[in-house]
Amino acid sequence: MQLEKMKEKQEYERRKRIAEEKHKEWVQKKREAERRERERKLSKEMAEKATRELEKMQLQEKAEVKYKEWLKKKRAEEAEKKKKEKEKEKEREAELQEKKARSEKIFKEWLQNARNKPRPALNGYGFPYGKSAGLYFYYTYVVTQSVVPSL
Repeated sequence: MQLEKMKEKQEYERRKRIAEEKHKEWVQKKREAERRERERKLSKEMAEKATRELEKMQLQEKAEVKYKEWLKKKRAEEAEKKKKEKEKEKEREAELQEKKARSEKIFKEWLQNARNKPRPALNGYGFPYGKSAGLYFYYTYVVTQSVVPSL
């Protein structure tokens, strides 16, 4: 009997040791699986973060390129606008000079013609053709050489 109890005890101890070893293996496998899962999640997260950063950088570069193109276009438009304004200013100056020259020429011609024109005889006492046109007042009745009432 004692032999049987010893055998049972040894069997119990062996089974206990095997169970403990299996439990240790299971815990170790579980920890290893958890560690791999954490590493996988971390790796995935890092990859996503790197992808987001790359997209952000590409978007920023694209925006910078677009801004530079816009700025270049805007500066070209400004230069074109200034050029057109200068051309218009030159055109206005040229027109003004031409107008001034034409006015001076016409004035000189008129002045020349006015000097050579015969002057009319002053016979109307300040009235056209010697007659008062419009209202007749006592003092405005004028007799000139061309208009003499016959008696």
